[in-house]
Amino acid sequence: MFYRSSETIILSQLVILALVIPAHGLAQDSQISYFPEITVTEDQGRELRTIEEQTIAVLERLGDDLKERQLGYADVVVSNVFLKDTRDFQAMNTIYRTYFDEDAPTRTTVEVDLLDPKALIQVSAVATNGPKEIITPAGLKSPELPYSWGIMVDNTLFISGATSRSPETFQPVPGDVGIQTKRILGNIGLVLDEAGMEFSNLVSCKVFLDDPRDFQAMNAAYIEFMPVEDPPARATVRAGLVNKVFSSEIQCIADKSVRRRMVSPTAPTRRRPFSPSIESGEKLYVAGIVVGAENAVDETHAVMARIESILAAGSRDFDDIENMWIYLTDIRDYAVVMEVVQELLGADMPQPTVIGAPLMGRAKVEIQVTAN
Repeated sequence: MFYRSSETIILSQLVILALVIPAHGLAQDSQISYFPEITVTEDQGRELRTIEEQTIAVLERLGDDLKERQLGYADVVVSNVFLKDTRDFQAMNTIYRTYFDEDAPTRTTVEVDLLDPKALIQVSAVATNGPKEIITPAGLKSPELPYSWGIMVDNTLFISGATSRSPETFQPVPGDVGIQTKRILGNIGLVLDEAGMEFSNLVSCKVFLDDPRDFQAMNAAYIEFMPVEDPPARATVRAGLVNKVFSSEIQCIADKSVRRRMVSPTAPTRRRPFSPSIESGEKLYVAGIVVGAENAVDETHAVMARIESILAAGSRDFDDIENMWIYLTDIRDYAVVMEVVQELLGADMPQPTVIGAPLMGRAKVEIQVTAN
């Protein structure tokens, strides 16, 4: 979609890095498990060429990984579905529905560049071994797709990627990015209200923009809804949306723990639409960090140094990272970026979710983490 890379180069990079990172080398607490970056492109030597074949294989692999942690499909609370081509959405969705027919997890589906050039779909998931509550706002029409608006686990609320839809009819609400962002956040507000929360409980968001030129206008609408002193941490990237009417999709996490604070290594000098990180309960949610530099290697070093300083301000270090997302403007930078990250985090680092998605401005690398 954005950058089509050489199959030979990418596959060789994947092989090398697979030897270094455990298949699911990840940290987890007593409630949450992360299952990043699941792709399957062949089965017993047979290449899987269709979206139907790959979707089945990916979800079966997820099922196997869940079983390893004594979990099942019913325990999944978040599903991020990345498609190589959004035209595969309906076929994917038909298969997906058979695995998550009742009390489905929250979900966000966008088009990005995938690491494996043969992959048509990639899934990252979050599951819990504790009780969960499906959040269904009375004023928000139930989605006609296999996902829940929100799922509550203890004090944490996971919210599906929301688009500009009428709360009464679920039909798209068109308009410029400002109009759509306000409608999206209005719907997120209904989910928060049903869970007994407010926008001040949001701790982390991901914004997927169809057109990066809409970034400033999106920010202007977005900031109206967010708390002044401690807005949620956030990452914003370019991604293809399933419905071309939509200009953005926003996915969030909220937490109603009593202890909440904005954590930053430096004192903020002006109001921004997001915080460097939010500490809520026992977790620190760090924003997607970007730092301009000459190349992807230098950017990665700078980004990781910034993340380290944020973690330190929250009395944490690299060893406390439990979940990591890496966004790359050019997916071909994967190997050099991962070499830097692995050097800093070590062989036991959590396996990241990696997607190719152009960033705002001229940034090449954006990294977002959650720490215990």
